[in-house]
Amino acid sequence: MRPPRRRSAGGTIAGIFGALTSLAVVAILGATFLVEQSGASTARPPVTSGGGGGAAREQALNSRLYRTGPLTPVNCRVPGIQPSTHSMRRFMNVLSDCLDRSWSRQFGKAGIRFREPGRVFWDRPGRSPCGSYPAPGASAFYCPANDTMYVGVRHVVETSGGEPLSNWAVYARVIAHEYGHHVQNRAGILLYGNRLMDTPDIDRRNEASRRIELQAQCFAGAFLGAERVTLPMTQQQFDAMIRDVRGRGDERLPPEKRDHGSGRNYAGWVVAGYEGRRLAVCNTWTVSSSRVN
Repeated sequence: MRPPRRRSAGGTIAGIFGALTSLAVVAILGATFLVEQSGASTARPPVTSGGGGGAAREQALNSRLYRTGPLTPVNCRVPGIQPSTHSMRRFMNVLSDCLDRSWSRQFGKAGIRFREPGRVFWDRPGRSPCGSYPAPGASAFYCPANDTMYVGVRHVVETSGGEPLSNWAVYARVIAHEYGHHVQNRAGILLYGNRLMDTPDIDRRNEASRRIELQAQCFAGAFLGAERVTLPMTQQQFDAMIRDVRGRGDERLPPEKRDHGSGRNYAGWVVAGYEGRRLAVCNTWTVSSSRVN
């Protein structure tokens, strides 16, 4: 059976952030998540099904990564993005180099073996072990079969609604999100999530998928937060990133297609990671279902 790809929420912006466009209000959103997270250890974890228990469950709910504190800054600096595929590819590669260094160090803290993911930053159609690309409405995905992230250098702009290239964080978040799936895979967390998804119960399957996707969001925010000194964002750039992720929420979709999370949660977990400064806030496996709806 072809292994499932972990895809970023694609399509053009589905909604507008409305009044939530200032850093102050966005900080409130993040603070709400962090306060709720303080009670995560007593929250009921997702219901397991079939092969979802045992060692895999332990890796997801109590991963050693959660106890490693904040990501160590690697003084990441990325080039500006110009309107060319060459420029976008260079931006993606430099950012990915930073992600390699950052997460390699974090896994070292946890005493877990780590291998960097492969990268395919494509500008023409192709195939992966997880299926062909581009896929309708999606600009990026992670394939666990070959530990590789795939991102379309033109599609990533198209699926952001043509966000100005100066708002680089919109595109950095996509790369960091897909890298987050690789982190989950190397830590053994993705195995647990995929086992939970192996059920005919569509509600359980989608909730497991949302826990996976929202954790990748949080990991992306944690990286960007750790690098805020050398990757500083203006208020406009930060707001653009949050507006973009808020617009990718799936609350308008039919229940059977809600596998990524509402706009509030899709944005909230990025902010939680960005402001949380410790990976423990990214444990989506011990929070209530309302946190991952």
